[in-house]
Formats: sequence, C-alpha cells, structure tokens
Amino acid sequence: MSETILTQCEDRILTITINRPEKKNALSLEMYDRLTVALDEAQADPQVRVILITGSGDSFSSGNDLTDFLRHPPTPGDSPAARFLHAICGAGKPIVAAVNGVAIGIGTTLLLHCDFAYAGRSAKFQLPFVNLALVPEAGSSLLLPRLMGQRKAAELLMLGEMFSPETALECGLINAVCDDAALLETARGTARKLAAKAPEALRLTRELLKDAGGTANNRIDRELELFAERLASPEARETLQAVMEKRAPDFSKFS
Repeated sequence: MSETILTQCEDRILTITINRPEKKNALSLEMYDRLTVALDEAQADPQVRVILITGSGDSFSSGNDLTDFLRHPPTPGDSPAARFLHAICGAGKPIVAAVNGVAIGIGTTLLLHCDFAYAGRSAKFQLPFVNLALVPEAGSSLLLPRLMGQRKAAELLMLGEMFSPETALECGLINAVCDDAALLETARGTARKLAAKAPEALRLTRELLKDAGGTANNRIDRELELFAERLASPEARETLQAVMEKRAPDFSKFS
C-alpha cells in the first residue's frame, strides 16, 4: 500500500489513514486508487468487521489535489475518483470517521457515506465547490438536503463558507465533537462496539437505512421479512443462547 494511504488491522477494525500531511492530505488520483483498493480488500476480508478512516497530522483531508485533477479531470464511470466514491457508497461494512483538522470538499462529503463520524474541536469543514466554479460531488447535492433540509444544504453548498464542528453536529453531519486528544479513541471505541456485534445483522440494518425509496408500508413488510429470516439465523441462535446463559454473545466465528 502506498505510503500516502496507510492501513492497519487490529481487533477486526481496519484503520485507513490518509497520509500526505505536507499537502494537508489532499487526495491525488493515485490516492483515490489506493483508497478503493483498501475498501475493496476490507469488504472481501472476513477478519475485517469495521472500517475507520482518519487523517495524519493536523488534517483529515483538504480536498482534491487540484493540479492532479486539472491534468486528469474526473469523469463518471472508470475514473479513480468515481471508483472510490462508488466503493465507499456501496460498502457493506460499517464505516467510522475521525475528523482531525480541516475537512474540505471530499473531506466533508465522504462523511455522508460513513455510518458514524466524530470531529475534534479544532476541525473545520468546508464545501467550496461553487467558490471554485464547480458543482457538488459524492452525491452531496442529494444527501445533504435529506440530512439537514434544503435551506441549510443551500447555505453550505452555495455560500461555500467554512463551518465549525458544532455546526456540523447541529446539521447531523457528525455524531459528536471531541477533545482533539480523545478523538481517535472515541472513534475506535465505537468501532470496537460495532465489531463485537452480529455482522450480518449490521449489514442488513445498514442496507435498510441506506434505502430511501418506497413507502412506510413497503418498508414494514421488508423489515418483517428480514426479521423472520434473522430469527432462524445462526447469529440469532447464538444471541438467544447467550441470553439464556447470561453471557455476552460470541460472534467471532461469524463473517
């Protein structure tokens, strides 16, 4: 794995660190490729239950390396940026983000595809696309209004001003603001909790949460269908057995 993207697997958590601190972790096309490889390998590895994404130094990511992108503009389909965005959007395992320092452009929009996100008090967010005469990316023009409403999404995307972690929390973009020193451990704490849970139940719950289509009645039927299947699953049998034996369920044998 390239030095600009570091990976480490411990306690069934794959930590991906964006590691280009001299450029405030700006993403090059090569880095997008490396991120996609890391995500794809995590999906295929039964030892990985959760993915944690963070940045090195004083930055999460300052966005795209504009010099690189001017030379090789991203396109739909088979471009490095598109492959990464589809990989993180379609990931089947929980993703936790620890946002340290600046999170600009893709550094903010990728959080829309994470299940949990925590930010240090020194974090700063920005969606500067219009300021650069560009348009939003990573599905943010669809997902931000759903998350925080049309007015607030318009404010963040059309004015393109820097905003605080407290604003990010109010908008639902992150789960909590942490002291900088406690940020990574807070994110890891959540990742460890997720890694200890039934993996297939988590996967199906994420699938339901990400599916914004259909009616409430349709969703009720789909949930009942999955609920019945889960009751007969090995994960559920282990959980119910653990309850009767007054112990914590053990999902280490499940992938």
